[in-house]
Amino acid sequence: MAKRLGEVGLEDLYRAGGSTISIKEATHMYQAIAASKASDPDPRRVWKEVVSRRVLKPWHPHHLHQLVYYSVYANWDVSINGPPLYWFPSLDESKITNLGRIMEIHGPKLLGTSYKDPIESFSLFQKFSFQHPETYWSIVLEELSVVFHSSPSCILDNSKKLEPSGAWLPGAVLNIAECCLLPSTHPTKEDNSCALVWREEGRDDLDVNRMTLKELREQVMVVANAVDATFSKGDAIAIDMPMTVSAVVIYLGIILAGCVAVSIADSFAAKEIATRLRVSNAKAIFTQDFILRGGRKFSLYSRVVEADPFKAIVLPASGNSVGIELRKQDVSWKEFLSIANQRPRSNHYSPVYRPIDSTINILFSSGTTGEPKAIPWTQLSPIRCSADGWAHNDIRAGDVYCWPTNLGWVMGPVVLFTCFLNGATLALYHGSPSGRGFGKFIQDAGVTVLGTVPSLVKTWKSSNCLEGLDWTKIKCFATTGEASNVDDDLWLSSKSYYKPVLECCGGTELSSAYIQGSLLQPQAFGTFSTAAMTAGFVILDEHGHPYPDDKACVGEVGLLPLYLGATNRLLNADHEKVYFEGMPMHNGMRLRRHGDVLKRTVGGYLIVQGRADDTMNLGGIKTSSVEIERVCDGADESILETAAISVAPLGGGPEQLIMFVVLKKEYSHQPEKLKILFSRAIQSNLNPLFKVSFVKIVPEFPRTASNKLLRRVLRDQVKQELSPRSRI
Repeated sequence: MAKRLGEVGLEDLYRAGGSTISIKEATHMYQAIAASKASDPDPRRVWKEVVSRRVLKPWHPHHLHQLVYYSVYANWDVSINGPPLYWFPSLDESKITNLGRIMEIHGPKLLGTSYKDPIESFSLFQKFSFQHPETYWSIVLEELSVVFHSSPSCILDNSKKLEPSGAWLPGAVLNIAECCLLPSTHPTKEDNSCALVWREEGRDDLDVNRMTLKELREQVMVVANAVDATFSKGDAIAIDMPMTVSAVVIYLGIILAGCVAVSIADSFAAKEIATRLRVSNAKAIFTQDFILRGGRKFSLYSRVVEADPFKAIVLPASGNSVGIELRKQDVSWKEFLSIANQRPRSNHYSPVYRPIDSTINILFSSGTTGEPKAIPWTQLSPIRCSADGWAHNDIRAGDVYCWPTNLGWVMGPVVLFTCFLNGATLALYHGSPSGRGFGKFIQDAGVTVLGTVPSLVKTWKSSNCLEGLDWTKIKCFATTGEASNVDDDLWLSSKSYYKPVLECCGGTELSSAYIQGSLLQPQAFGTFSTAAMTAGFVILDEHGHPYPDDKACVGEVGLLPLYLGATNRLLNADHEKVYFEGMPMHNGMRLRRHGDVLKRTVGGYLIVQGRADDTMNLGGIKTSSVEIERVCDGADESILETAAISVAPLGGGPEQLIMFVVLKKEYSHQPEKLKILFSRAIQSNLNPLFKVSFVKIVPEFPRTASNKLLRRVLRDQVKQELSPRSRI
C-alpha cells in the first residue's frame, strides 16, 4: 500500500531519486510538495501544483514519480470522488485550442447565457454538437482543408431512413486526396511547408529527412499518372507494405486517380492476404521485396506471391533495385514509374472527382471470429477522422504528428488524413518502434503529438530504452487499441512534464472514435472524459434499458446512429445484421451496436471494460476481463501483463476464473503463489467473493495482427487443461 503524502520524508525522496538528484534537490522537492499540500490539502490541487511547478523531471527515475503520485492520492476514494486526476486544462490555453477558439467565437450565440468559457461549457457544447450536427459541421468544415469540386446541397439529409447513419453532404463532389495536397490559407499549408519527416532505422545519427508539400504533390501525381495508364477508374488496388513515405505516396496516388486503395497489414500470412485480395477483388498489389526491421531482413514479396495476386508492383526495401526475382506479370517500382514518365508532364495530374459517398479505401476488421469484415471508407471518412483530430488532439499547422502504425490498420489512414487535412507534418519511422532508434527519431523530428498503443508503452518502460532522450516538445499523447495501464501512462506522461495521454476508442466502421479525451477537460489515467464531438451513446443495463446519463454504471454501449463517417454497408456481410439487429430503440432510433462494455465512473469518466463477449459471471456477479486484469497487473512487481478468462466446469456449475500471466524477464514465480496474490488483490479491490481457480504462466499472449488480445484462444486452451480437474 502506498505511503500517504504526509508520511513521505526527505529521505524517501532522496532514495527514490537514486543518482539523478542531490540531497539539495531532494530538499527543494520536499519543500515544494509540502508547500503545495499546505496551500490546499485537496489531492487534486496538490498534484496540479506539483506538476505546474515541474517538481518532477522527465529524467527522474520512475520510482520517484510513483512515490509522489501514489502518495498524493493514497487516501483517494474512487467510489466517492471518481478516478484521480493528473492533468488540468488552463483557461488561457483552452481559448487558443482549435475547439476552444471556435467555442469563444460561436458559443455565446449557440448556447446563449449558458456559455461561460471553453472549459466550463465544454460538456454543453459537446451535447449541442450531437443535437445540432448540421451547425457543428458547417463550422468545422471551414477549419479543414476540404475543397469541393461541387458543393453539397446541405449538411445532412435525414429523409433517407434506409441510411441510419444519415446522408451527409449530399451532392458534394471532390477528390479527398487532392484536398490533402493543395496549399491553403486556412489551415495554413504552403508549397514549401514540411509535409513529411522520416528516418530509416539504423541511421539514427543522421539528420531526419524532410519533404515539402509541393514535393509530395508531384510524387503523388507521378503515381496517379502511372495508375491511370495501367488501371481503370474504380479498380481496387491493394497496398501491403510498411507505412513508409512511398506507401503514403502510393495510397494518395491511387485515390487521386479515382481508384480504391485496399489496406492490408504487412504482418499478415499469405492466407490472410489472399482473403483480402479476394474479398476486395483487387486488380493488383503494391508491396516490397523485404521488410527491414531490427537489423533483420524478412521476406514480404514471397508471402504476397503465395496469396496469388493478379499483378504485383514491387518496391525495394533499400536501394534502387528489387533484390528478388519477380513473376512474369509483376513489375518493379522503377518500371511502374516509367509508365508515367512516358507522359508529357508526369508530375501533373488532373484529379478524378467523385461523389462524397464514393469508396476510396477498403479496410478490414481484425478477423478474430471468422472472415474479416470488409469495411468501405468513403470520402466522408477522412473528413470525420481529421475533424476529430482537430477537435480532440488539437492537430494544426506546425504540429508534427507520429503514430507508429500501418496502412492495413485504421490508424494508418487516420493519421495520414488528420495531418494533411489540418496542415500538420506526418512523421514516419521506417523500422521498429519498440527500440531507442524510434525514441531518438521522436526527439530529432520534434514530434508534438505522439500516438501509441499500451503494449508499446509497456515495452518502452520495461526496456528503459528512452533514457537520456528529450520528448518535452510533445504537447499531448494519444492511445488506442487496448486498455491502458495507469502506471504505464504515468511513466509516459512524465516524459513530457505530464502532458495528457488522450484515450480514444472507436472502430474502422466509424472512421474515428466515439469516446475520447479532451484538452478542455481534466484527465485521469486510463479513462475517457467525453463522447466525441457530435457522437452520442447510452449505456444499457442487462435488460437493454439505458442508464441515466449522470449515473455511475456498467453495461454494453449503444451508439446513437446519426454519425458522419459511419458505414452504411459492408462488402461481405449483412450490415444491418452486424450493427443493428437486436439492438433496442432509443428516442425513435435503433441503436447501433459497437460491442464495448463501458463503465461510467463517479464524475462521468469512462473506462472500457472489454468487449461484450468478454464479460464473465463469477458467483452470479457480472464483471469483465479488463477490470480483473487492471487489478492483477499491479499485484506484484514481477508481472508484465495478465489475461483473465472464465470457463464453466465440464459438468456444469459456476464459472471459474482463470489467470494467464506473462512475467518480466528477470523474474520467476510459482503459479500457486501468484494465485494467492491475485485472489487477494481481486478480493480487496473488486469483490471479496471472487477467487482465482487456476494460474498459468506463459511466455506471451496470442494476439491479432493489430495487437488485440485473443482471449478466445486462451479460453479454448484452458478448457482442455481444466477438463480433468472438473471430474475430480
